[in-house]
Amino acid sequence: MKTWVVGGAVRDALLGRPVHDRDWVVVGATPEQMLAQGYRAVGKDFPVFLHPDTHEEYALARTERKTAPGYHGFVFHAAPDVTLEDDLARRDLTINAIAQAPDGTLVDPHGGRQDLAARVLRHVGPAFVEDPVRILRLARFAARFHDFSVAPETMALMRQMVAAGEVDALVPERVWQELARGLMEDRPSRLLEVLRDCGALQRLLPEADRLWGVPQPPEHHPEVDTGAHLLLVLDAAAALGASLPARWACLCHDLGKGETPAADWPRHIAHEARSERLARQLSVRLKATGEATELALLVAREHTNIHRSPDFGAAAVVRLLERCDAFRRPQRFADALLACEADARGRAGLAERPYPARGLLLQALTEACSIDAAAVAARAQARGAQGPAIADAIRIARTDAVAAAL
Repeated sequence: MKTWVVGGAVRDALLGRPVHDRDWVVVGATPEQMLAQGYRAVGKDFPVFLHPDTHEEYALARTERKTAPGYHGFVFHAAPDVTLEDDLARRDLTINAIAQAPDGTLVDPHGGRQDLAARVLRHVGPAFVEDPVRILRLARFAARFHDFSVAPETMALMRQMVAAGEVDALVPERVWQELARGLMEDRPSRLLEVLRDCGALQRLLPEADRLWGVPQPPEHHPEVDTGAHLLLVLDAAAALGASLPARWACLCHDLGKGETPAADWPRHIAHEARSERLARQLSVRLKATGEATELALLVAREHTNIHRSPDFGAAAVVRLLERCDAFRRPQRFADALLACEADARGRAGLAERPYPARGLLLQALTEACSIDAAAVAARAQARGAQGPAIADAIRIARTDAVAAAL
């Protein structure tokens, strides 16, 4: 039995990046031998085991054969006669098909080190076309390694896969999982760029794909194109350290502009309501998390009002806080403000422009929360107020607090 570290751990070490987890491949062993040495079986579809001491994953070397469309349509073969080279040949990208022996020796049959040096994402072999998840994975790696290019022949294969309908077989949960990971990378714009270049964006996120070629007023959007704006917003969200729900909200915030009639361009009157509807449609279809979905709907509906809030009076600010449910869910509101700041900064040449709305609304929320709502309610009840009248009294007190502070 021989073992090698494989995949991401080897790749990241060669790139000088931190290595957090190591995966191992085992050649020349059977499941029974692994269990006899104290390993614990955890694999569902193929033999994967946890080391009894380190708890790192050890997978038996395996090959795979395509039997049906999609990424579930595979039969795996793991046996002592499967070689390390057999196992590496089934991997997605050359940079992920490098193995390292315990003595440090590297096994690199597909030129992964050369592609690391050249900063290229390249498929290992023709079997790449058999698994549509690899399109999403490559796009995610492009968002992480944003100075890497995609090999032309690999892009051509991905376009063939899209044309053949392979991405249509992907289940929503897996699409969401890969998109979520890609959005959390340093340059999430590249996730969408790669998916769009190969045609997968139109199949998986048609609501976003429609934004390209739609113009916006140049006085507010020097980049003009709505799709270009979306890419800038996603990268601005990453630069601000936004959470996944906030980045998903950024992706969804302007979807309604893709439905603006061309006769109305470059204006997009009432695009907020259309964006909210499409954000719900997309989030439900991909089975996004509840937190991400709720924030996307909120930002789609209110981002324009949040942008304009520095010009609001105290009463309008308090009404905005109430619509955003900021008093009950202040952290979600803070995420919404961060997404709106990314929207404001995601414009050509305006990445460093101040965004006073975020600080103003956070201060307004603090001031509005400083009143003793229970005491205000008690005084209103003492005057004979009931129901809506009590709520009005609290709103007036909050408005007065905001007005005094701002």
